[in-house]
Amino acid sequence: MARNPGGRSGSWEWSRTAQTRTGMLRAAREVFVEHGFAEASVADVVERAGSSVGSLYHHFGGKTELFLTLWEEHQVAQEQAAASSVAKAKQEGVTSPVELFIAGARAFLEGSWERRDLVRLFMDGDGPPGFELMRRTRGREWVRQNAVPARHGGPAAGPADRRRADHGDRRGGPRGRHVRDRGGGAGGHGRRHRHHPPLRPAAGRRGAVTLYHLGA
Repeated sequence: MARNPGGRSGSWEWSRTAQTRTGMLRAAREVFVEHGFAEASVADVVERAGSSVGSLYHHFGGKTELFLTLWEEHQVAQEQAAASSVAKAKQEGVTSPVELFIAGARAFLEGSWERRDLVRLFMDGDGPPGFELMRRTRGREWVRQNAVPARHGGPAAGPADRRRADHGDRRGGPRGRHVRDRGGGAGGHGRRHRHHPPLRPAAGRRGAVTLYHLGA
C-alpha cells in the first residue's frame, strides 16, 4: 500500500530531518570545541554524527554554516533568557532599573556558564574569516539596545529587537556571505586537542560591557 504523501509520512520525514540536523549540530559542537574551527573537518563531524557528507551539505552548506548556526542559536538563547528574566521580574512588581538589569544579567551569565564550551569557542578567535567582526557588531548592538531599557526600566532587548542589526547579513545570504569557509572539505587538517584557560568575566566599568564580552 502506497503511503499518503500528505499524511503521517510527511510528519515522519520532518521529524527525521529535525533529528538529523540536531545530531549534526551536536557533533559539530563537540568537534569544534575539541579541535577548533580551523583544525576541524567535515569528515570529523559526519563521522561523529553517523551521517554523510552529502547530508551535511544539504542541511547546512558546509563547515562555516555549522559554526554560524551554533553561534546564532547560542545568541538567541542568551537574548531570550535575559528578556524572559526581566519580563518575569516586572510581572512580580520589580521596577528598579538596577534590579531589572541584575535579573537579566543573572540569566545571561547562567547561560554563559551552562554553555561555557561554546563561549570559549566563540571568544577564542578561531572562527571563519569575518566572524570576529560579526560577533563584535552583534555584541555592540545588543549593548546599545539595552542601554536605554537598563536606565529607564524597560524590558531587555530580545531576538526580535535586534533584527535591524542582522539586515546586512540577510542581504548577503544566510548569516552573512562575507564569512567564508576555511578548509571545510572532507580531507580537513591534522587533529589536535585544545586546552582552554579558565573562563573569567571580562573587565569593564559597566555591567553591560561585561555581559557583551562573556556572551560572545
